[in-house]
Amino acid sequence: MAQLPVSEAIAADAGAVIALWEACGLTRPWNDPAADFARAVDGPCSAVLVVRFAEGIDGSVMVGSDGHRGWVYYLAVHPERRRGGTGRALMAAAEGWLRERGVPKIQLMVREGNDAALAFYAALGLERQPVVTLGRFLGDAV
Repeated sequence: MAQLPVSEAIAADAGAVIALWEACGLTRPWNDPAADFARAVDGPCSAVLVVRFAEGIDGSVMVGSDGHRGWVYYLAVHPERRRGGTGRALMAAAEGWLRERGVPKIQLMVREGNDAALAFYAALGLERQPVVTLGRFLGDAV
């Protein structure tokens, strides 16, 4: 398989990336995807990585470091391009981005019931962690 072209997104990519996230069912009413994208692209410890083709952006992943661990969010592959290596290329690029910054561990969250995503990540060697994620909405986020 040929190496897929992965690059960092820029502010002008926001519309195309958010449309991809929406097409893949990744957005939620309590998270503003435009704000998430802008924070990641503008932040010193985060990025949105994309696979571009002539037709547009076929895949994206948000990656960041909290200073201790690396986190992956919004891994999305255009529904018509799935099972062609785009997801694997994006995860490899996210891991490379984190390694370049000396981050020792990568983590991500998968919504319960998303068995396809769990199988994808397991095939990449990621393992379930013995933790429970807790949270609460702050302010007007709901």
